Amino acid sequence: MADIAPGAVPSPNIWNSPQTYELENRAVDPDGVLPAAMRAIRPWQGADVLDLGCGTGFHLPFFAADANRVIGVEPHAGLAAAAARRARDLRNVTVRVGTAQSLPLADASVDVVHVRWAYFFGPGCEPGLRELDRVVRRGGAVFIIDNDATRSTFGRWFLRGLPKYDPGEVERFWTRRGFTREPLMIRWSFQNRDDLAAVLRIEFPPDLAAACLREHPGLEVDYAVNLWWRCP
Repeated sequence: MADIAPGAVPSPNIWNSPQTYELENRAVDPDGVLPAAMRAIRPWQGADVLDLGCGTGFHLPFFAADANRVIGVEPHAGLAAAAARRARDLRNVTVRVGTAQSLPLADASVDVVHVRWAYFFGPGCEPGLRELDRVVRRGGAVFIIDNDATRSTFGRWFLRGLPKYDPGEVERFWTRRGFTREPLMIRWSFQNRDDLAAVLRIEFPPDLAAACLREHPGLEVDYAVNLWWRCP
Protein backbone atom coordinates (compact mmCIF):
# COMPACT_ATOMS: atom_id res chain seq x y z
CA MET A 1 0.00 0.00 0.00
CA ALA A 2 1.17 3.54 -0.70
CA ASP A 3 2.47 5.62 2.18
CA ILE A 4 -0.22 7.47 4.13
CA ALA A 5 0.47 10.67 6.03
CA PRO A 6 0.26 10.15 9.82
CA GLY A 7 -3.17 10.88 11.24
CA ALA A 8 -4.99 10.66 7.93
CA VAL A 9 -8.68 9.77 8.04
CA PRO A 10 -9.27 6.87 5.58
CA SER A 11 -11.26 7.56 2.44
CA PRO A 12 -12.01 4.05 1.17
CA ASN A 13 -13.90 5.04 -1.98
CA ILE A 14 -11.00 6.85 -3.69
CA TRP A 15 -8.14 5.16 -1.80
CA ASN A 16 -9.26 1.70 -2.88
CA SER A 17 -10.79 2.51 -6.27
CA PRO A 18 -9.27 5.67 -7.78
CA GLN A 19 -10.25 4.78 -11.34
CA THR A 20 -13.89 4.32 -10.38
CA TYR A 21 -13.78 7.51 -8.33
CA GLU A 22 -12.63 9.24 -11.51
CA LEU A 23 -15.91 8.15 -13.10
CA GLU A 24 -17.75 9.69 -10.18
CA ASN A 25 -15.85 12.97 -10.47
CA ARG A 26 -16.76 13.17 -14.14
CA ALA A 27 -20.42 12.53 -13.35
CA VAL A 28 -20.78 15.10 -10.57
CA ASP A 29 -22.38 18.49 -11.22
CA PRO A 30 -22.28 18.71 -15.03
CA ASP A 31 -24.18 22.00 -14.79
CA GLY A 32 -21.48 23.74 -12.78
CA VAL A 33 -23.74 24.61 -9.85
CA LEU A 34 -20.96 24.30 -7.25
CA PRO A 35 -18.33 26.54 -8.89
CA ALA A 36 -20.97 29.16 -9.71
CA ALA A 37 -22.07 29.26 -6.05
CA MET A 38 -18.47 29.57 -4.82
CA ARG A 39 -17.60 32.29 -7.30
CA ALA A 40 -20.64 34.32 -6.20
CA ILE A 41 -19.26 34.30 -2.65
CA ARG A 42 -15.51 34.72 -3.22
CA PRO A 43 -13.93 34.51 -6.69
CA TRP A 44 -10.42 33.04 -6.91
CA GLN A 45 -9.06 34.87 -9.95
CA GLY A 46 -5.48 35.81 -9.09
CA ALA A 47 -5.77 34.13 -5.69
CA ASP A 48 -3.74 31.43 -3.96
CA VAL A 49 -5.99 28.36 -3.71
CA LEU A 50 -5.70 25.28 -1.50
CA ASP A 51 -7.46 22.15 -2.77
CA LEU A 52 -7.50 20.08 0.41
CA GLY A 53 -7.92 16.33 0.01
CA CYS A 54 -7.21 16.75 -3.69
CA GLY A 55 -7.07 13.00 -4.43
CA THR A 56 -5.81 12.40 -7.96
CA GLY A 57 -6.04 16.12 -8.70
CA PHE A 58 -9.28 16.16 -10.67
CA HIS A 59 -10.04 19.78 -9.72
CA LEU A 60 -6.51 21.19 -9.89
CA PRO A 61 -6.61 22.23 -13.59
CA PHE A 62 -9.99 23.88 -13.06
CA PHE A 63 -8.70 26.15 -10.29
CA ALA A 64 -5.35 26.69 -12.02
CA ALA A 65 -7.09 28.31 -15.00
CA ASP A 66 -7.92 31.41 -12.90
CA ALA A 67 -5.79 31.26 -9.76
CA ASN A 68 -2.36 32.72 -9.18
CA ARG A 69 -1.24 29.53 -7.46
CA VAL A 70 -2.89 26.22 -6.55
CA ILE A 71 -1.67 23.87 -3.85
CA GLY A 72 -3.12 20.37 -3.69
CA VAL A 73 -2.73 18.58 -0.36
CA GLU A 74 -3.49 14.86 -0.13
CA PRO A 75 -2.64 12.35 2.64
CA HIS A 76 -2.38 9.32 0.33
CA ALA A 77 1.05 9.44 -1.32
CA GLY A 78 -0.03 7.34 -4.29
CA LEU A 79 -2.95 9.63 -5.07
CA ALA A 80 -0.78 12.69 -4.52
CA ALA A 81 1.69 11.31 -7.08
CA ALA A 82 -1.18 10.87 -9.56
CA ALA A 83 -2.28 14.45 -8.89
CA ALA A 84 1.24 15.71 -9.52
CA ARG A 85 1.36 13.83 -12.83
CA ARG A 86 -1.99 15.31 -13.81
CA ALA A 87 -0.73 18.83 -13.10
CA ARG A 88 2.82 18.41 -14.40
CA ASP A 89 2.28 20.91 -17.23
CA LEU A 90 0.63 23.51 -14.98
CA ARG A 91 3.35 25.77 -13.68
CA ASN A 92 1.17 27.35 -11.00
CA VAL A 93 0.24 24.02 -9.35
CA THR A 94 2.09 22.13 -6.66
CA VAL A 95 1.03 18.96 -4.83
CA ARG A 96 2.10 18.02 -1.33
CA VAL A 97 1.48 15.03 0.91
CA GLY A 98 -0.16 16.07 4.17
CA THR A 99 -3.30 16.04 6.30
CA ALA A 100 -5.95 18.59 7.11
CA GLN A 101 -4.91 18.65 10.76
CA SER A 102 -1.22 19.28 9.95
CA LEU A 103 -1.05 21.28 6.75
CA PRO A 104 2.37 21.63 5.09
CA LEU A 105 1.75 25.35 4.53
CA ALA A 106 2.91 28.60 6.06
CA ASP A 107 0.69 30.87 8.13
CA ALA A 108 -1.59 33.16 6.11
CA SER A 109 -0.45 31.64 2.82
CA VAL A 110 -3.71 30.98 0.91
CA ASP A 111 -6.82 32.95 -0.02
CA VAL A 112 -9.36 30.28 -0.92
CA VAL A 113 -9.78 26.72 0.37
CA HIS A 114 -11.80 24.11 -1.51
CA VAL A 115 -12.68 20.89 0.33
CA ARG A 116 -15.03 18.41 -1.32
CA TRP A 117 -16.19 15.33 0.60
CA ALA A 118 -12.91 15.12 2.49
CA TYR A 119 -12.25 15.03 6.26
CA PHE A 120 -14.59 17.86 7.36
CA PHE A 121 -17.69 15.87 8.27
CA GLY A 122 -18.73 17.75 11.41
CA PRO A 123 -17.81 16.85 15.01
CA GLY A 124 -14.23 15.61 15.22
CA CYS A 125 -12.74 17.84 12.54
CA GLU A 126 -11.80 20.66 14.91
CA PRO A 127 -7.99 20.16 14.45
CA GLY A 128 -8.38 20.68 10.71
CA LEU A 129 -10.47 23.79 11.25
CA ARG A 130 -7.76 25.25 13.46
CA GLU A 131 -5.27 24.65 10.66
CA LEU A 132 -7.53 26.43 8.18
CA ASP A 133 -7.72 29.39 10.55
CA ARG A 134 -3.92 29.42 10.53
CA VAL A 135 -3.27 29.25 6.79
CA VAL A 136 -6.11 31.38 5.35
CA ARG A 137 -5.41 35.08 4.89
CA ARG A 138 -7.73 37.82 6.02
CA GLY A 139 -10.30 38.38 3.28
CA GLY A 140 -10.11 34.77 2.14
CA ALA A 141 -12.77 32.08 2.12
CA VAL A 142 -13.16 28.45 3.14
CA PHE A 143 -15.56 26.29 1.09
CA ILE A 144 -16.55 22.88 2.43
CA ILE A 145 -18.86 20.72 0.33
CA ASP A 146 -20.72 17.91 2.06
CA ASN A 147 -23.79 15.76 1.58
CA ASP A 148 -27.23 17.01 2.58
CA ALA A 149 -28.84 13.86 3.92
CA THR A 150 -32.23 15.52 4.46
CA ARG A 151 -33.31 15.51 0.81
CA SER A 152 -32.75 14.11 -2.70
CA THR A 153 -32.34 10.58 -3.98
CA PHE A 154 -28.68 10.47 -3.01
CA GLY A 155 -29.47 11.87 0.44
CA ARG A 156 -31.92 9.05 1.08
CA TRP A 157 -29.36 6.49 -0.05
CA PHE A 158 -26.74 8.10 2.17
CA LEU A 159 -28.95 7.80 5.26
CA ARG A 160 -29.73 4.18 4.46
CA GLY A 161 -26.01 3.50 4.43
CA LEU A 162 -25.36 5.49 7.64
CA PRO A 163 -28.56 5.25 9.70
CA LYS A 164 -26.87 6.77 12.77
CA TYR A 165 -25.85 9.90 10.89
CA ASP A 166 -27.55 12.98 12.38
CA PRO A 167 -27.88 15.81 9.81
CA GLY A 168 -29.18 18.18 12.48
CA GLU A 169 -26.11 17.65 14.64
CA VAL A 170 -23.82 18.32 11.68
CA GLU A 171 -25.70 21.50 10.77
CA ARG A 172 -25.50 22.77 14.35
CA PHE A 173 -21.77 22.03 14.41
CA TRP A 174 -21.04 24.20 11.38
CA THR A 175 -23.39 26.97 12.41
CA ARG A 176 -21.75 27.25 15.84
CA ARG A 177 -18.40 27.71 14.11
CA GLY A 178 -19.55 30.63 12.03
CA PHE A 179 -20.15 28.86 8.73
CA THR A 180 -23.04 29.76 6.45
CA ARG A 181 -24.98 27.00 4.68
CA GLU A 182 -25.79 27.27 1.00
CA PRO A 183 -28.13 24.36 0.16
CA LEU A 184 -27.65 23.29 -3.43
CA MET A 185 -29.09 20.65 -5.75
CA ILE A 186 -26.66 19.07 -8.17
CA ARG A 187 -26.81 15.78 -10.05
CA TRP A 188 -24.84 12.76 -11.10
CA SER A 189 -24.95 12.19 -14.85
CA PHE A 190 -23.39 8.95 -16.11
CA GLN A 191 -22.62 7.69 -19.59
CA ASN A 192 -24.01 4.22 -18.94
CA ARG A 193 -25.49 2.00 -16.23
CA ASP A 194 -22.25 0.10 -15.74
CA ASP A 195 -20.52 3.29 -14.61
CA LEU A 196 -23.38 4.13 -12.25
CA ALA A 197 -23.25 0.61 -10.80
CA ALA A 198 -19.49 0.81 -10.29
CA VAL A 199 -19.75 4.12 -8.43
CA LEU A 200 -22.59 2.89 -6.24
CA ARG A 201 -20.41 -0.07 -5.25
CA ILE A 202 -17.60 2.18 -3.98
CA GLU A 203 -19.98 4.48 -2.12
CA PHE A 204 -22.26 1.97 -0.40
CA PRO A 205 -22.24 -1.57 1.02
CA PRO A 206 -22.90 -4.23 -1.65
CA ASP A 207 -26.53 -4.94 -0.72
CA LEU A 208 -27.45 -1.25 -0.62
CA ALA A 209 -25.62 -0.52 -3.87
CA ALA A 210 -27.55 -3.31 -5.61
CA ALA A 211 -30.86 -2.07 -4.17
CA CYS A 212 -30.18 1.50 -5.29
CA LEU A 213 -29.45 0.32 -8.80
CA ARG A 214 -32.65 -1.75 -8.93
CA GLU A 215 -34.79 1.08 -7.59
CA HIS A 216 -33.41 3.88 -9.74
CA PRO A 217 -33.75 3.76 -13.53
CA GLY A 218 -31.78 5.86 -15.96
CA LEU A 219 -28.39 7.51 -15.80
CA GLU A 220 -29.02 10.56 -13.60
CA VAL A 221 -29.37 10.94 -9.83
CA ASP A 222 -30.55 14.08 -8.06
CA TYR A 223 -28.04 14.94 -5.37
CA ALA A 224 -28.43 17.50 -2.57
CA VAL A 225 -25.33 19.05 -1.04
CA ASN A 226 -24.49 21.73 1.47
CA LEU A 227 -21.89 24.31 0.59
CA TRP A 228 -20.59 25.47 3.97
CA TRP A 229 -18.56 28.66 3.75
CA ARG A 230 -16.84 31.15 5.95
CA CYS A 231 -14.80 34.25 5.19
CA PRO A 232 -12.26 34.72 8.02
